[in-house]
Amino acid sequence: MTRLATSWLVYHISHSAWMLGFVGFLGQIPATLLGPISGVIVDRFDRHKLLVITQALALVQSAALAALTFAHLINIPEIIGLSIFQGIINSLDMPARQSFVIQMVEKKEDLSNAIALNSSLVNAGRLLGPSIGGVIIAAAGEGWCFLIDAISYIAVIVSLLLMTIKPKVEPAKGTRPAPIQQLVEGWRYVSGYAPIRTILLLLAVVSLVGTPYTVLMPVMASGILHGGPDTLGLMMAAVGVGALFGALYLASRKTVLGLVGVIPKMSFLFGAGLILFAFSHWIWLSMIVLILTGFGFMVQMAASNTVLQTIVEEEKRGRVMSFYTLALMGTLPFGSLLAGSLAEHIGAPRTLAFGGVALIVAGLIFTQRLPNLRRTLRPLYVQLGILPAPVIES
Repeated sequence: MTRLATSWLVYHISHSAWMLGFVGFLGQIPATLLGPISGVIVDRFDRHKLLVITQALALVQSAALAALTFAHLINIPEIIGLSIFQGIINSLDMPARQSFVIQMVEKKEDLSNAIALNSSLVNAGRLLGPSIGGVIIAAAGEGWCFLIDAISYIAVIVSLLLMTIKPKVEPAKGTRPAPIQQLVEGWRYVSGYAPIRTILLLLAVVSLVGTPYTVLMPVMASGILHGGPDTLGLMMAAVGVGALFGALYLASRKTVLGLVGVIPKMSFLFGAGLILFAFSHWIWLSMIVLILTGFGFMVQMAASNTVLQTIVEEEKRGRVMSFYTLALMGTLPFGSLLAGSLAEHIGAPRTLAFGGVALIVAGLIFTQRLPNLRRTLRPLYVQLGILPAPVIES
């Protein structure tokens, strides 16, 4: 609801696709600048406590948006400042949350289903939030979306405080490397291991040229489909429906086997959905292709997450998930800025089509590397008990 309300507010104030992209850039750039450092913090400190802190700060951010909007003091500078603040919070919150999953899941074979369940809950929110948010904006204004969001954080914080979590095993004093050494070690591990490197590179491309379509949604809803905030809400809800179906598909899988091959297929689906959405002038057709788009993006993202969480070494988990966050969120500011700038010159539809073509090309490159990735992962899967050990004949 807050994302929808913020985008609509920016476009309502500025009437500029470039400003939508610029605000998106500034709100997301902290994930790029702070991502690797956040991973070191997550690996060095208690993830549970970190999450309580980040959620409390997010509550403050949403409450400030609500207060300024109700007081009619909200303008582009205030939105930018609070977006940057939220970006700083997210740069620490996301790797902490992704790394915290493993502490809540006792059996590694349940990890894929746990991530899918988490994605189902998130995307149920994506489904309900925008559709409700569009109605609230039309009926009462953006301030109520921000206020409801602020109140919702109370439930999150209480839930975290009620958890009893087995503490992470800490290394003995004097054996832990210095933070800068941990940062370098994490980079070498991510860049030197082909499966992690390849998955993160594709995810970065998806986030750079694909995900910024959400930034241009107000332009498509208003300028192309000639609708209002309710139309925007329906479009975002369609994405949520697709993502929810994607989460249910992943939840139905019993093993991580085969997920590496699913990743490029979802890149194809996401790209094709964007191309069709770009040239749609009918709300019913846009809704259908946005369902496909949401399905493709969610499965690609969650499948990447599941494979990474399965193969990563525990002591490097926070750093790897920070690079996952960097790939997913750190490229978004540049994608938002690029999408906004391109849309000003060639229009939002052509910008979206360009992103779709780029996703299909990236998926093809990943597919070419699949045989090598599978050969690299096979010994690890055998070691983890995911694949049976080969029988050696005497």
